[in-house]
Amino acid sequence: MASMDFRRLAAVDTARAARELSEVRAAALDGRRTRRAPRPVIGQSWERVRRSGVDPERDAHTRPLSREEVEQRRAATPLRHVLPVLRQGLLSVADLARHIMVVADEDGRVLWREGHSSVLRRADRLGFEPGADWREEVVGTNGVGTVAVVGRPVQVFAAEHFVRSHTTWTCTGAPVTDPRDGRLLGVVDVSGPLDTMHPATVAWVDSVAKLAEARLRELHLASLERLRAVGAPVLARVGGRAAVVDRDGWTAAVTGMPYTPRIALPAPPAAGRRWLPSLGLCSLQPLADGWLVRAGKETDPRCDTRIVLDLARPRRCSVAVTSDLGSWSQHLTPRHAELLYLLAVHRSGRTAADLAAEVFGDPARTVTVRAEMSRMRRYLGALLEHRPYRFPEDTEVRVVLPEDPRDLLPHSTAPAIRRGRTGCAAS
Repeated sequence: MASMDFRRLAAVDTARAARELSEVRAAALDGRRTRRAPRPVIGQSWERVRRSGVDPERDAHTRPLSREEVEQRRAATPLRHVLPVLRQGLLSVADLARHIMVVADEDGRVLWREGHSSVLRRADRLGFEPGADWREEVVGTNGVGTVAVVGRPVQVFAAEHFVRSHTTWTCTGAPVTDPRDGRLLGVVDVSGPLDTMHPATVAWVDSVAKLAEARLRELHLASLERLRAVGAPVLARVGGRAAVVDRDGWTAAVTGMPYTPRIALPAPPAAGRRWLPSLGLCSLQPLADGWLVRAGKETDPRCDTRIVLDLARPRRCSVAVTSDLGSWSQHLTPRHAELLYLLAVHRSGRTAADLAAEVFGDPARTVTVRAEMSRMRRYLGALLEHRPYRFPEDTEVRVVLPEDPRDLLPHSTAPAIRRGRTGCAAS
């Protein structure tokens, strides 16, 4: 059974493509075999949605957030800073193309929705409105929730939507990630009636999302420059090893020690003496919009230390460390989540070649693995040993997995992760 990208056919004959996709969807929902199958990204989404219990024949409208809750989320998300970029790139042709632009946060909640007035009214009937929950497990395969799961641009055309009422719709979404650490901030989506579909929309929406990320990077660098201007005179007066970091631990300036882009801070950070993984026992003092970190004598954090690797939520994976000296947590990039999962499974350790084979299917890609492990040591410090790479033997490590093993790191194509989804131990 061969998969088919119906977007190419839709560019020539939208009605025919929609009919053929409808047949594929009906057969898949009935469990019948056909000579055609949905694209892998769609087929995999349908499997996840089935396990979530979404009814393909019923609208899954949920109670939207109140206006106050929407405003609170708008004020808290970094996406508010890039709305001008998104509007300029996507709304400029919305009326002509009969599109709407939708911006959702990392939870799949619709925060902003603008565009063609008649399409907005159609979206209202689908419950595609500010405050609505558009996660994949709530409303099925779509250009917001599915993008948030797989972490890459996706176009969902016609009957590629799981819920029948959405099959007269076309959605194209792209993730917007934090350029500092790869964390998902939200999804920007362009949607409209079936006949507005065009294959080039994927590249268009993705390019605008990349522009938004570039703008966030500029804003971050500018904020560090402002903090550096305040912190540099302070560092000139203090002795020993010290750094000025922003509220998230990103480094603005250092003295007496090598520069590192980020220093993992306790969660939440507070003034006083704290153990930091890369520096040992430190003194934290508030400074402008950040912290003055003064390093003292290093101590060994491994005694009575617990590491919790949380992989239960896609795109929100994290590692948390708790010890007698305090607690802290770190958001994980998709690659770091894969690598730490493998080290948690193999407590005796893995070589760079082992990890390269398990993540990339190529044991020769050791340079890439070593670079990623070096980045992780910046926040794990002595908790990540090498030769081979492993967690210390006397450190408790717990992994929080999704309820269904098939939902393990759904964005990942690593051979070992695919085996983990079937319940097979990584090897």
